[in-house]
Amino acid sequence: MARVVMLRDQEPRCQIEEIDANDLPERSVSVDIDYSDLNYKDALAVTGKGKIVRDYPFVPGIDFAGTVRESRSDHYAAGDKVILTGWGVGERHWGGFAETMNVDADWLVPCPDDLSTRDAMLLGTAGLTAMLSVIQLEQAGLAAGGKVLVTGATGGVGSWAVQMLAQLGYDVEAVTGKAEQHHWLEELGASQIVPRSELDGDTRPLEKGRWDAAVDTVGGQMLAGVLARMNYQGRVAAVGLAGGTDLPTTVMPFILRGVSLLGVESVMAPFEQRQAAWQRLASLPRDLFTRMQTEEIGFDQVVEQAEAMLAGKTYGRVLINPQQR
Repeated sequence: MARVVMLRDQEPRCQIEEIDANDLPERSVSVDIDYSDLNYKDALAVTGKGKIVRDYPFVPGIDFAGTVRESRSDHYAAGDKVILTGWGVGERHWGGFAETMNVDADWLVPCPDDLSTRDAMLLGTAGLTAMLSVIQLEQAGLAAGGKVLVTGATGGVGSWAVQMLAQLGYDVEAVTGKAEQHHWLEELGASQIVPRSELDGDTRPLEKGRWDAAVDTVGGQMLAGVLARMNYQGRVAAVGLAGGTDLPTTVMPFILRGVSLLGVESVMAPFEQRQAAWQRLASLPRDLFTRMQTEEIGFDQVVEQAEAMLAGKTYGRVLINPQQR
């Protein structure tokens, strides 16, 4: 039997079910899931407030880490630690809110030896996306000691980006609308807190330059405000669309200041890039993991936490432990 969080198309609604393992999708690798985590897309799926899931019944969860139970692939054997992010898991294919899941071998990345499956999901898709953003900025020429802005800094990607950039020696400024989280962001490494209101309103195409680079996790009007304030040849790694898909700006930041807009999408990253990013994530100092605000929940708290996340009442990371009852 496999215990799963199953979405039903009647609102939709969630319920915890035990199903026969033979009813899981037939794939080449069976994984016993140690941890998944709650992402923004998961919250949209679970609450029915976003068009994330199209077919029902469905198991959400866009990533997970665990141990291979059975494998018909030459690349993995029983007992291997693995991580899954992307590939439409939790959107087009059944995902990580389960005790066991069957997946294609191509979807997996080996979990580095010195990274536990719990820490892998403490990072999760958010940590992977943050690291891919850092790598993109560095490859685009971000110099050591540069001033970097991170928007949506209390979210999963944003909070990891703040820590990683600060640990690498960059001067990090963090954007948030949550005054009560200023001290926590400073503990993560932010040198200054920028109120969300400074960037999320009407703005001219060009404002006074303030940052050499940015990781934007919001999009929409926020991204337009960031682009207008980049220094000459600034670089912006854009990773989120929570603020909308429209970009109310002009070509002026790109032509008159030579600003580069770098799209970062962990789902599309090739295996080699994802594996290299996970190896680099595994090398992060362990104190970064202990500093991260973390809540560990069981299946029965998923809906409550999803609603809180969409209401902007969560920060840091929410881990899901299938064994917690």
